[in-house]
Amino acid sequence: MPTTLFQVKNVKKHYPIKGGILRRTKSEVKAVNGVSLEITKGETLGVVGESGCGKSTLGRAILGLEPLTEGQLIFADQDITQLSRRQLKPFKREMQMIFQDPYASLNPRQRIGAAIEEAIKIHNPMNAKQRREKVLSLLEEVGLKREHYGRFPHEFSGGQRQRIGIARALALQPSFIVCDEAVSALDVSVQAQVLNLLKKLQSKYELTYLFISHDLGVVRYISDRVLVMYLGNMVELAPSEALYENPVHPYTQALLSAIPRTVPNKERERIKLMGEIPSPTDPPKGCAFHTRCPIATELCSQSKPEWRAVGEGHYAACHYVGEELNA
Repeated sequence: MPTTLFQVKNVKKHYPIKGGILRRTKSEVKAVNGVSLEITKGETLGVVGESGCGKSTLGRAILGLEPLTEGQLIFADQDITQLSRRQLKPFKREMQMIFQDPYASLNPRQRIGAAIEEAIKIHNPMNAKQRREKVLSLLEEVGLKREHYGRFPHEFSGGQRQRIGIARALALQPSFIVCDEAVSALDVSVQAQVLNLLKKLQSKYELTYLFISHDLGVVRYISDRVLVMYLGNMVELAPSEALYENPVHPYTQALLSAIPRTVPNKERERIKLMGEIPSPTDPPKGCAFHTRCPIATELCSQSKPEWRAVGEGHYAACHYVGEELNA
């Protein structure tokens, strides 16, 4: 049976908006609004959605980079939600992140060897020679050369910098890595190389990925399951092939219909959503998607749909799950 590595229970992350002389809280941005899921050891869970849907905030909240407004995080059967920084230290080495911008995530004044060594100094009792050999080995592992150890970030291409980011994430031999738009800033050919590297490393070290991206094609290639988010809410979760072949939520159907196709598909016409994403400071009542949904009814504006199973491992939040859209 698959082993659950990470449990996320009703996680919410709201950012207060303050104003006035006394800086009182006037409203709040509901970036993540009640996400619950289980991540299985060794799998890649893709997270997709439009900009502002809360997918990156979810990844940062899971790693503890953002304090939770509400919810519970259970890693390897241990509740880590309320742990202090000292208590979290042994868990931090098990959870790492690969950032979107491979240049901004590196100190331009620091040689890459030193950048990769930083975490090892904090968490691993190695001497200087052992650390250097560890870093040299990591550089070779991600497709770089040993002589790159003493170079600065500006001496590398975007793809090489992202490989450095991957090496830094691997330095502590983690079991869980959040990939936050890890290939979105790269050329298409380089994207393929980095994705293949991630899959190779996952197989070799039994890594578990939370892969955040807006590129639906990339997510399909690398993910075992896919979570679709809208305005901080979960709208659909399914095994990758099931989601791409049979999306049941109107928002998912609209997203997938926008994927460019080499061969025209008459069965899935382009679905154009009207209007803009509502403000997360004042999300719509009922179903968050009803203001743009082509099949919304009065019920959708009044009642929030339940999260329910629609197939094996396939879940969605819609009052009219299974209804076909009229393009």
